[in-house]
Amino acid sequence: MEIVGNRAIETAAIKYVIMRELEAGRSAYDVRGTGAPADVASPPLMIEVKAYGKSARGTDLWLEVRQVEEALRNPDFWIYVVENIRQGDPSRFTLKMLGGEHLHKLLKRAKEQRYYTVPWPVADYDALA
Repeated sequence: MEIVGNRAIETAAIKYVIMRELEAGRSAYDVRGTGAPADVASPPLMIEVKAYGKSARGTDLWLEVRQVEEALRNPDFWIYVVENIRQGDPSRFTLKMLGGEHLHKLLKRAKEQRYYTVPWPVADYDALA
């Protein structure tokens, strides 16, 4: 069943990330609305979830100032990009995980506006396959 609407797509992505983190043996939980700089706490990780109805290939990542600051300060801050959500079947979602040096390399190209856009070149996207 197709998932429609930004909030529904975001919620499906967060549930998917929590499931994947639980499978990895971490105790993940949703921290939206608590003032946390990310969507999911999965100690020791803080995970910002970026949800896409289809593919994120060739797009920029939009981050809040506090998320960029947290990513630069905290080596356990990750961005998980969940794609192909709109079609509705979690077994067909894809997950790209950005953290550590790879995330820092991308952040060096960030352009501050009232938010940050993080260029995510197709070659970087494809390398995470």
